[in-house]
Amino acid sequence: MHRQTVQSSALQSIGYDAQTHTLELEFKEHSGVWQYFGFKPSAYKKFIKSESLGNFFVTKIKGKYKEKKVG
Repeated sequence: MHRQTVQSSALQSIGYDAQTHTLELEFKEHSGVWQYFGFKPSAYKKFIKSESLGNFFVTKIKGKYKEKKVG
């Protein structure tokens, strides 16, 4: 999945596949790459437009979607 670099203290890059509703996040500080499943396009738009990607992740994504470490 293609990811784009983002300005965030927690995240290095973000990728999204709208057909499979899969969000892919590359974390800084050796946390690796994770995929989150069932992430709808409307949620992705809110995520990338949020004031803080890290805060959005902690409050709206972490623990709320099926996840898998891929790298």
